Amino acid sequence: MTHFPSRQDRLAKIEAIALDRILILDGAMGTMIQTFKLEEEDYRGTRFADHAHPLKGNNDLLVLTKPDIIYGIHEAFLKAGADLISTNSFNATTISQADYALEPLAYELNLEAAKLARQACLAYETADAPKAVVGSIGPTNKTLSLSPDVNDPSYRAASFDEMVVAYREQTLGLLDGGVDFLMVETIFDTLVAKAALYAISEVLEERGEDVPIMISGTITDRSGRTLSGQTVEAFWNAVRHVNPW
Repeated sequence: MTHFPSRQDRLAKIEAIALDRILILDGAMGTMIQTFKLEEEDYRGTRFADHAHPLKGNNDLLVLTKPDIIYGIHEAFLKAGADLISTNSFNATTISQADYALEPLAYELNLEAAKLARQACLAYETADAPKAVVGSIGPTNKTLSLSPDVNDPSYRAASFDEMVVAYREQTLGLLDGGVDFLMVETIFDTLVAKAALYAISEVLEERGEDVPIMISGTITDRSGRTLSGQTVEAFWNAVRHVNPW
């Protein structure tokens, strides 16, 4: 196998390929994980055997407790022809990990998720077919545009600044783990996405790095709008300033 010595070299080759054909992104990580029918003890492993909270369903934790499964999923997508592999880090923020009382693991989860995806890509890329790692950044389980309390429309479960802090930590872990792209995905609330994009821009500026950003919004029904009520055009105009790849 021929490996690319730097992110810049790999991205230059991918840019050239993208001018010639459509690049293939891998499929849904969560769907693949479900096929293994994992139980509580699988998520816990030995490291978290005595953790006080239930951990089943915390798919991000599997990069620590079942890394072979996550690597195998990456490998399956690469064998199927994927050019871009997403990290298993969709909910790897302090905000989402609070559901499992594992907030301190946020950075480590992102770091290890990126390393696993990079390891898989290195095993399958060639000089003519680079394989890139896309850092998956999910929407968390909070919303900034809507109140979760129908009796108090002004209430918010998190603040913009809290979101930025959480996304900064996630971004740092993904970059330190070696991702080629950062993807803010499954966006249902544009304000949450803007917090993620703001955090990313801060981190990249501080580090003096230029990492391409992908944006993936979610239209919830036939109305053609996001859950927070924006049309596709309005959504695009709210995020286009980051010049996504």
